Amino acid sequence: MPKLPTLVLVHGAWHRVSMWKKLRDELSDLDVRTVQNPSSAHVRPAELGDLYDDANAIRAAVESVGGPVVVAAHSYGGAPTTQALAGLNAVKRLVYLNAFMLDIGESILGVVGGTPPDFWGTEHLADGYYDVLRAEYHFYNDLDPRAASEAAAALGPHSVASMNQSLTQAAWHAIPSTYVIGEKDAAIPGEAGAFLSQRAQRVVRMDTGHSPFLVRPAETAALLRAELNIAAHAK
Repeated sequence: MPKLPTLVLVHGAWHRVSMWKKLRDELSDLDVRTVQNPSSAHVRPAELGDLYDDANAIRAAVESVGGPVVVAAHSYGGAPTTQALAGLNAVKRLVYLNAFMLDIGESILGVVGGTPPDFWGTEHLADGYYDVLRAEYHFYNDLDPRAASEAAAALGPHSVASMNQSLTQAAWHAIPSTYVIGEKDAAIPGEAGAFLSQRAQRVVRMDTGHSPFLVRPAETAALLRAELNIAAHAK
């Protein structure tokens, strides 16, 4: 059996690396690494990074592995991951978990219609960041209420700039990819997920909401193990 690649996890907007704990526990026998995106880091809002800062952090994390890698990105994290990894031969597969699989010239704000969705709290727009609203519904609608409240309480501000910036390169044009659609996702509408998933070579559907790694960590881990095996056996 060939050795499995390293798995690198990239979180979405408003989130931090702590969101991956349940999933990492299920994958404790593997080399799993996480990236903290500067766009939602635990810093003062004025110090939040943008999409290109996130891309630089993701690329640095992948390059530090020194071997084959599979990168799984959630939600917003799909955009800087796509920007970051073009031309990196070490990346054997990309997995988009209810994620923004954008193309060159596209931005997240543009893909959602040019106007921030109502759950992107715009009260601090002039200060350069969004505060997410109703996260319990949009991100965690299939978690029990207590767990959803705890997950929402762990979120922080997310930079406005990162949502506005366009991709200048798109790694999925050259790197094999899988798109995971959560059938109950209340953050990325079904039609948007269906459109974005057409860009992937493989599509998997889960009977979950936006954050399957919280509500079904074992099932999500099994899915990622399968992706690692596909990458390990690819010619």
